[in-house]
Amino acid sequence: MRSGRGKMATPPPPIRPAAALLLLVLAGVLASAASADLVISKADRRVDLTSHIVRVLASLKAENVGPDPVSQVLLPFPNIQAKNLAAIRAFGSEGKVKGQSTVLPIEVVQPSGAPPELTFFSALLPKPLEKGKTLYLDVLTVFTHSLQPFPEEITQAEAQLVVYQDSAHYLSPYPVKAQTLAIRLPGGRVESYTRHPNAKLVDSELKYGPFHDLPPFSYLPVIVHFENNNPFAVAKEVIREIEISHWGNVQITEHYNIAHGGARLKGEFSRIDYQSRPYVRGVSSFRHLIAKLPPRAHSIYYRDEIGNISTSHLWSDSMKTQLEIEPRFPLFGGWQTTFTVGYGLPLEDFVFYSDGKRFLNITFGSPLEEILIEKLIVKVVLPEGSKDIEVSAPFPTQQQQEVKYSHLDIVGRPVVVLEKPDVIPEHNLYFQVYYRFNNISLLREPLMLITGFFLLFVACIVYMRTDMSISKSSPSYLAKLQWDEVQATVQKIQGIFEQCLAVHDKLEASLRDLSRTGDIQSCKAARKAADTQFKELSKDLKPLLATLQSSPQSYQILPKVEDLIVKEREMQEKLMTRHSTVVDSFEKKLRGQDVENRIALQQQKIAALRQEVESLLEYISEI
Repeated sequence: MRSGRGKMATPPPPIRPAAALLLLVLAGVLASAASADLVISKADRRVDLTSHIVRVLASLKAENVGPDPVSQVLLPFPNIQAKNLAAIRAFGSEGKVKGQSTVLPIEVVQPSGAPPELTFFSALLPKPLEKGKTLYLDVLTVFTHSLQPFPEEITQAEAQLVVYQDSAHYLSPYPVKAQTLAIRLPGGRVESYTRHPNAKLVDSELKYGPFHDLPPFSYLPVIVHFENNNPFAVAKEVIREIEISHWGNVQITEHYNIAHGGARLKGEFSRIDYQSRPYVRGVSSFRHLIAKLPPRAHSIYYRDEIGNISTSHLWSDSMKTQLEIEPRFPLFGGWQTTFTVGYGLPLEDFVFYSDGKRFLNITFGSPLEEILIEKLIVKVVLPEGSKDIEVSAPFPTQQQQEVKYSHLDIVGRPVVVLEKPDVIPEHNLYFQVYYRFNNISLLREPLMLITGFFLLFVACIVYMRTDMSISKSSPSYLAKLQWDEVQATVQKIQGIFEQCLAVHDKLEASLRDLSRTGDIQSCKAARKAADTQFKELSKDLKPLLATLQSSPQSYQILPKVEDLIVKEREMQEKLMTRHSTVVDSFEKKLRGQDVENRIALQQQKIAALRQEVESLLEYISEI
């Protein structure tokens, strides 16, 4: 093995010698049985390594040289390759020249005497290939995890190098007269590749062959060590929910958990270096993904746990809708992110009616380009009331049913759950979900809303027109009446005492006028009027006090009212005494200082009593 373009920094891992020895042994074990039926007169293989998903297209021309018709073509793979085989398809046509091909069913078989180190697939022919007839067969195989990063860890500034191992000879249980191998590389440098006499590297394509007259199970190891910085987008899990509404919409919601499956990032990440030279200081990372949505997709959103992500771009026309998804940060090897993509689709484009049943016809996989989904869960949420549910998928899937409850649901909506591992873009084929649904069920939710509002309005009318009061003979009702009477009585008592305080203020005003004008007669007249008002108010208070004393509901407030009466009468007496003292002093023509000295003590008592009365009134008002 010699180096190709560029200097080889690290030698690639050696090929497994046990696998090569195994294939040599297999050649002796199965050659006799296989060569008696078919001969591969020409085999051309094309390997596409431009993505992290490896695609191999083998174009075969087979001839039946045996005496008996052949009904199948065996396609063997080493177990180390078969475990990474995500999809296999075969297309065949019979005739002297290659015509229109038909899809051939593929199944796993175990020929008698076959060793356990090989996995055999069988391409079943639509009709047996007669002796001397020619079959043109195209076999497409898609492998995952076949490109191994080497080295496994790189820095931010380093490019990603990967290793691919295969055989230059087509592994076949039949003799091969002539064959070629072409490996398409993504561009960039090639660190090294296995050199054989007929190997040639031209631009981004590595060619081996032609090889002639190869025996069955011929094997020639090939290793290619090259640069591949394309996105290694690997989704650990994708949950795709398709919810059908017969009001005209199919809602798609896709939850992604995506990681970079390439060489892990070694060392620290520098945001400054990345932003200044992203295609140099982040060449192995990927910054965006492309999702190809149906043409009439609408209400598209892209968000994560934080919220809406604005770093996305959308292009749409009558033929397609393309969404460019850019995560919040670039993804290097080993990094991962989660996000959700949602959009709506017109019902008439994906739900149809046939033979008394409706059926959903929509693609199975993710709309993201070149993504490997290790676990895909597709949930089809059918309308409530759907029955006789059937699923038709173009490949095997794990199927189950569950129930989802949404707004205004009674028995819940049936959910068809399809699960498949290792989903690649080749699995993005149409599948169908058949079900029966009565259009009358569409009226269920509107009728529930109408009935609900109607009953609400009826309940309001009944409530407004119904006497909800308690019986007039019940103890609680009588207690309420008594308490209402106590409250009314207390309010009247408060009004009487407020009038008393107003009379007190008038007496105070008459004394101020006396000191200013010296009119003794006017002051005496004011006192006489006040005395009359006090008697009238006292007369009005007596029946109110008797009412309180006779009511059992006034046990809390009655002591305060009685205390208020005592304090107000005491203040009334002190006020009258002070008034008489001032008038008497003016008649004797005493000095102003002598007058102040005579009433100073009375003034202090009156002020204290006034404060107590006002506090009691405030307390009674709060009760």
